[in-house]
Amino acid sequence: MEKQPISAQQRAERSAAVMWENDNAGRWFGMVLEQVGPGTARVSMRVQPHHTNGHDTCHGGVTFALADAAFALACNSYNRVAVAQHNSITYLAPAYAGDVLTARAIERSTAGRSGLYDIRITRDDGSIIAEFRGGSRLIRGQHFDEEET
Repeated sequence: MEKQPISAQQRAERSAAVMWENDNAGRWFGMVLEQVGPGTARVSMRVQPHHTNGHDTCHGGVTFALADAAFALACNSYNRVAVAQHNSITYLAPAYAGDVLTARAIERSTAGRSGLYDIRITRDDGSIIAEFRGGSRLIRGQHFDEEET
């Protein structure tokens, strides 16, 4: 019997599962993988008191880490290993302990081995906390062997 190729959604979910299983930092921060698809991902986390800075707001590095996690899952969703080539973030509003932040990554374009992704970080009330833009670069490797699927 001939094997059926996996769908783009299955490929994204399987790639994310492999990456998420090994994401010790994501677990340490308390991040939750909510959704993944081809070129997209959604990751959330509740801001804890130990995530706050001297202004009693969520530390910018924590917000950046959340955005970076969604970016990584989105650009690795094709079962090809991708790494960050460059990224930037613009902070628009503070978040506080108890807030649930959600990072939604959307692929904007790919060309050759490079990709461009926008990630919006929102608070649970829908207000925008930050905007992140990441550029990815494909390198050698896959997350799983599709022939064994």
